[in-house]
Amino acid sequence: MEPRQMENTEIMRAIVYHAPGDIRKEQVQVPECGKGEILVKVDACAVCGTDLKAFISGNPRILAPKVMGHEFTGTILVIDKKVKGAFRKGDRVVMATSISCGMCHYCRNGWNNLCADIKPMGFSYEGGMAEYVVIPERAIVNGHLVKVPGKIKPEHAALAEPLSCAVNSMENCGVRKGDVVVVVGAGPMGIMNGCVAREFGARKIIMAEVNKDRLRQCEAFGFDQLVDPLTEDIGKIVKDHTGGLGADVVVVAAPAAVPQEQAPALTRKRGTVCLFASLPAGKSNITLDSRIIHYGELRIVGTSDSTPAQVKRAVKLMCGGKMPLDKLVTHILDLYEFEKAFELMKNGVSLRVVLKP
Repeated sequence: MEPRQMENTEIMRAIVYHAPGDIRKEQVQVPECGKGEILVKVDACAVCGTDLKAFISGNPRILAPKVMGHEFTGTILVIDKKVKGAFRKGDRVVMATSISCGMCHYCRNGWNNLCADIKPMGFSYEGGMAEYVVIPERAIVNGHLVKVPGKIKPEHAALAEPLSCAVNSMENCGVRKGDVVVVVGAGPMGIMNGCVAREFGARKIIMAEVNKDRLRQCEAFGFDQLVDPLTEDIGKIVKDHTGGLGADVVVVAAPAAVPQEQAPALTRKRGTVCLFASLPAGKSNITLDSRIIHYGELRIVGTSDSTPAQVKRAVKLMCGGKMPLDKLVTHILDLYEFEKAFELMKNGVSLRVVLKP
């Protein structure tokens, strides 16, 4: 499906968030390219679980009404003369879409994803579920706009942002060549964590999931072991794969308390547990066996979002030709079919759904 071309008009199609349960297909003005900004023609925008959550229960961080979408890619149409850097008209780009201030303690240390004044696309700024999007000056100055080679299909390039979150996860965990990595939760982000772990050199990847449909989706990715913890002894399976030691890294990509609580018991001494998925506000307390952590000298790390450097690394991985991008993108829909995208996600029959304007 080729993106629909717009000519001689100042109106574009967009998906606009107004409130929980109130997301609309709208005709809005094409945004103007202001001082220090870049206007991009959107080629594709993936639908994130965060978008679905906003539809179902809302998100107080979204300054409604706001064009949704942060996993997008596009082609530069207009560059304001104030913009500095190597960007040119016709360049294809992606973004680290949680835009940092560049000045706070976290930004000065290179932790842009933890910025004290972070402003995400689709939340603070208009997002990419539209035919055009403006890249704010703040994003350009702080390095959030990243070029992507033309050989990468738009529907694949849109995965740069979610893949960069998995890159952040693997970097935080220190995954090295020869590691055994367990990923609990085989949704889209869990599978991406598994794929990136393999690119980081993991020798074995064990994927655990209680949803049988999700587990079946994993079969196409060639992971070393698929486990249903409801019917199988995951602890024994992990020990069998590691000579009784436990995994080097356990990534919990399921938004549930029980797997977070159980993860340390799957990890070898001096191994790492990564809490990749968050729990709902007000229901985020968990109970951990501190003796396992203490005597095993375990590391428990969190992972949230990604930095511009990690988006660049994700693009490099995509260019390597080994990332199963065709398998990760399971559906390509027209922009105005976002409701169908949500249904596919709720029913668990999709991994990444990509919308094309």
